[in-house]
Amino acid sequence: MEEPKYRIRALRTERTVTVYQAYRPAIGLPAARDGRFPEAWKRDRMTWIKPSFLWMMYRSGWGAKEGQETVLAVEITREGFEWALRNACLSHYERGFHADQKSWKRQLREAPARVQWDPERDLHLRPLPYRSLQLGLSGEAARRYADEWTVSVTDVTALAHEVHALVRAGDTEAAGRLLPREEPYPEPEGLLDHLRIQAPGPGPATPKLKSPVPSNP
Repeated sequence: MEEPKYRIRALRTERTVTVYQAYRPAIGLPAARDGRFPEAWKRDRMTWIKPSFLWMMYRSGWGAKEGQETVLAVEITREGFEWALRNACLSHYERGFHADQKSWKRQLREAPARVQWDPERDLHLRPLPYRSLQLGLSGEAARRYADEWTVSVTDVTALAHEVHALVRAGDTEAAGRLLPREEPYPEPEGLLDHLRIQAPGPGPATPKLKSPVPSNP
């Protein structure tokens, strides 16, 4: 079956979803040790989370890029993840999908989260024809991510290096067996309607932000 162009694939349980980030050791190592982000982690800045392990490998150069030497698997609540998606807007203007640039810019200013759909990657980090979700969190969403939604933080740098070594050795079969099992995310109805780009239609409605949920997901 052909993979849909826009779909979330992630390692998940009944109540959590795993996303990936990469940091310098001064941030990443304490986060993994304590299972939460340290005070030095800036909660007033936008942070991007990625459910795709291979897209994180592409972004961090298998954990080799400066400032991204520590790769983290961050397990967060599905309730928090879905709150961010419901309150997100697309990071770029899409003609025919948004009503106009002015309304999109207003959403971008007001939304605590934003979404990009970037090409998913294979084991050689080559782009695939379908997209991977990147979720940017700022303001309330970033604070809640760090202090409320996070269930566990695991250092997976060694896994990144092991998979990379197998790929470089030409053993993609063994490398593939080590990858996290990322399955289609069970989307509640309407979760991505304002984020999944559709072909232009008659009279497109302006995507609206949903009302926030209570502050303790």
